Amino acid sequence: MPAPIAATPSLALWAAGGAVVVLLLVAAFLTSVEAAFAAASRSRLHGLAERGSAGAGRAWRLCESRDRLAAALRLASVLAGVLAAALATWTLTVLLGAWGLLVAALAVTAATFVITALVPASAAAQPEASAARGAGAAGIALRLFGPPADAGHAIARLFGGAAQELPAEEAAAPGQPEHTPAERDRRLEALDLGERQVEEVMMHRRDIEMIDAEAPPAEILAQAINSPHTRIPIYRGEPENIVGVIHAKDLSRAVHRFVAEHGGGAGVLEGFDVMDVAMAPYFVPESTTLDEQLRAFLRRRQHFALVVDEYGALQGLVTLEDIIEEIVGDIADEHDVEEADGIARQPDGSVEVEGSVPIRDLNRALDWDLPDAEANTIAGLVIHEAQSIPSPGQAFEFHGFRFEVLDREHNRLTRLRVNPLG
Repeated sequence: MPAPIAATPSLALWAAGGAVVVLLLVAAFLTSVEAAFAAASRSRLHGLAERGSAGAGRAWRLCESRDRLAAALRLASVLAGVLAAALATWTLTVLLGAWGLLVAALAVTAATFVITALVPASAAAQPEASAARGAGAAGIALRLFGPPADAGHAIARLFGGAAQELPAEEAAAPGQPEHTPAERDRRLEALDLGERQVEEVMMHRRDIEMIDAEAPPAEILAQAINSPHTRIPIYRGEPENIVGVIHAKDLSRAVHRFVAEHGGGAGVLEGFDVMDVAMAPYFVPESTTLDEQLRAFLRRRQHFALVVDEYGALQGLVTLEDIIEEIVGDIADEHDVEEADGIARQPDGSVEVEGSVPIRDLNRALDWDLPDAEANTIAGLVIHEAQSIPSPGQAFEFHGFRFEVLDREHNRLTRLRVNPLG
């Protein structure tokens, strides 16, 4: 009968082998969570949280310290991988002798490849869902490994931080504020505009005021003067065919010069061509992020862009003011239309609103917090939540509000009544 102690190495090897598998799975999971949080959109996580996902709510809050979370998850993943490598090497050395070192090296290399190359790509395919599932583990990792990660950053700054300052040619003069491109980029990055796209803040194409290039010059001038907008797109033939953008001030100056050169009298504007003073249209894809578009506006020194889809079809327009308002709130001037356009408060406390009103405008006007991750307009939000196009008289309750459809034209919800619950 063999001695009982002979079974001990076998149990130890089985335990070590099991620990290696568990540690590799932990490292892979933490790596996938890190990749998910890096790619997840805070606005989409907020939308999921509003619809009742507790995991998305935790993930949304964790995104407030995204860099620190990434460092903590990476540290935890590396630690799990190192422990797995050490245990695998010991186990295979005991089983195979010197050959165990080679086998362990190959096995660890293969596992590392899977963990670092394949797992993150899989998690990034559905980042918000992956972040919501891993929010609990991410929170634990942040509490346990956040302080060591902070210490590592402090040491890195101590020994190498001085070398990371602005290059000499970009350094601000003593006593002067920094307005260099590098400093501007750092400030823009802090605004977290990379998670939203221009299609979320643009004016929809059906609301764009346009000028027909083939209209009589006097009619074009009158339209430009009476318009509340400074820049107006010009089309030829059909509204989809934008051929230029006119600035009201440029048009007024050009007309003044034309009249001065050709003398007064009836019909003096007949030879005037609005295209002579029009600017070339600036088109941007609807998937452009607000961060990218803001930088483009600043780089090009332009304030106005037309938004197109992947097929080049006009979808709307976005201005520099639209993006700035996402940062500082509404900016009103003497030419603005009333903020409450399309929004009418009712004596019973409800609000009647046109379906085309953007959710962000409704939130700002009434200090509400309706999510705009899945839809841009209030009609789009109702259709998304109802998973259908409701008929007049139908009502729904979600996000703490009651939505009643009042009018519908074809597939468009044109007017709704919204009433806060509670």
